[in-house]
Amino acid sequence: MITPVTLSSSRVTLEPIAQKHLAELFIAGQDPSIWRWVPTNYCLSRDTLQTWFDKDAQFYADQQLTFAIIDNDSKVVVGTTRLFLLDKHNLSAEVGHTFIGVPWQRSYINSHAKHLILHYAFEQLKLVRVTICTNEKNDKSRNAIMRLGAQLEGIAYKNRRSPDGTFRNSAIHSITDTLWPTVKQRLESYL
Repeated sequence: MITPVTLSSSRVTLEPIAQKHLAELFIAGQDPSIWRWVPTNYCLSRDTLQTWFDKDAQFYADQQLTFAIIDNDSKVVVGTTRLFLLDKHNLSAEVGHTFIGVPWQRSYINSHAKHLILHYAFEQLKLVRVTICTNEKNDKSRNAIMRLGAQLEGIAYKNRRSPDGTFRNSAIHSITDTLWPTVKQRLESYL
């Protein structure tokens, strides 16, 4: 099991998701544009968010950490992210299921959050690979991932099924331990 941990920088804190975060998370997730490329809008209603918290955010506790993203200046929950699919044998994991409320997009929030979670993955957990996936059509997310310095590995066709039964193609990106120093330096220049 991954031990829950709080990660902090000068501007952002990642806290293990808890009931106390849900009211602000619900507010952060109200802009429909956030959910355009995401299969399920778990901020659709307070009940939907509670169900997500009770089931999805808590599943496979030995393989994931789900975080609330908190802006240190305002002390407001502005989104969520997670480190998941932790494979202790292959020393790999995935970062994703991230959303950041529209007012905080293209700000310091994502750079600080990604720096915190990747630093933890590579320097604390000693992983050798972190994968970041997004919908093939989500140019905004793909550009943000590439700005980190992640490498595009390719497109996985029809690899994720949506609640409506359709399938999406995913752009698969990765950062390895050999690439991490360069990515770290790039991220720190953004901070």
